[in-house]
Amino acid sequence: MPIDTEAQFTEVYRAHYEDVLRFVRRRAHPMNVDDIVGETFLTAWRRRRELPEDPRPWLFGTARKVMLNAGRGMRRQTALVVHIQQSAETGSHDRTLDTTAQVDSRMDLVAAWKSLPPADQEVLALHVWEGLAAKDAAKVLGCTRAAYAMRLTRAKRRLAGRLTPAHSLSPAPAPTH
Repeated sequence: MPIDTEAQFTEVYRAHYEDVLRFVRRRAHPMNVDDIVGETFLTAWRRRRELPEDPRPWLFGTARKVMLNAGRGMRRQTALVVHIQQSAETGSHDRTLDTTAQVDSRMDLVAAWKSLPPADQEVLALHVWEGLAAKDAAKVLGCTRAAYAMRLTRAKRRLAGRLTPAHSLSPAPAPTH
């Protein structure tokens, strides 16, 4: 999808700006978001004749590289943690047992999420929050579809393992080899 005119680039920019902005907001310090998004689209402009037919995964991958190369700010934040924290903080103090259990469950999820390595968080976020297909998520990460699928499976297992209560009454399943 080579882009030859400013009008064509403007169309791509308008179609994907919000997605790229959300992608970066979930991962970068708020003070760095505008710079990262701007640099992502500057890179897209410079490479406009090389953009793929569907530029969204390419833009996400470029934004990711900009974040990794920038070396500034805090580790990227994820929408999952923000959403869970906001949900846990809202509501009244008069909670029912069910609501208390839900909050406890969310807090367990937050703790489990935070204990995951950043690579696992990234793979899960691309799947859950960005809604990318495996082939597109693989492009963002710069790996094959098979490698992405394996990373996603392993990240899901690690997250599930951290969510398993340590004091469970039922015995743990025997490992399969």
